[in-house]
Amino acid sequence: MEPVASREVYVNAWMSVREDAIQHADGSPGIYGVVDKPDYALIVPLDGDRLHLVEQYRYPLRMRCWEFPQGTAPGRADVAAEDLAARELREETGLRAGRMTTLGLLDLAPGMSSQRGRAFLATELTEGSPEREHTEQDMRTMWMPRTDFEKMISDGDITDAQSIAAYTLLLLHEKKH
Repeated sequence: MEPVASREVYVNAWMSVREDAIQHADGSPGIYGVVDKPDYALIVPLDGDRLHLVEQYRYPLRMRCWEFPQGTAPGRADVAAEDLAARELREETGLRAGRMTTLGLLDLAPGMSSQRGRAFLATELTEGSPEREHTEQDMRTMWMPRTDFEKMISDGDITDAQSIAAYTLLLLHEKKH
C-alpha cells in the first residue's frame, strides 16, 4: 500500500486528521483516513504492592475512567519520552520518580492513528502537589492495591486499553527480573 496524495481534513492543538489516497499492491486505488497525534508517555507508578491511578472524565465516552497517568506534550511538541513521562507523572499526580524504567512501546490504534506511546515504570516515588492543566481540573488520584486493580479490570471497571497493556508490560518485566 503506497500513498498517492494526502490532504489535511481537520487540525486542532491536539491532533490532525488527514485523508490519504492510496494505491494497493495490486494497483487498485483506495482511501485511508488517519488521525495524527503526537506520541504519548504512560507511567505505571508502583510503590510496593500499590499502583497510583488517575480518574478523569473522558468526553468521547461520556464517563469517568480510571487509568495510569498518561499524556502528550502541549501544542503537539516533540519531547523526549522519558522527559514527557516525568512531566506527566508530576503534573497529574504530584509524584516524582527516583527511577524511571522503560517497559515498552504501545501503538494506540494502528488501524486509524499514527500515535505511539512509551510505557514507563516509576519507582522510588516521592509525593508532591499535582501541577494539572486547566482541562484536568476534575482529575482524582488514588493508590490502589494490585489485587484491586486486577479485579477492576476483570469486572470491566478499568477499560483503558493503554493502561491494561502497560500493566501486561509490567508483568512481563517482573517475570524477567
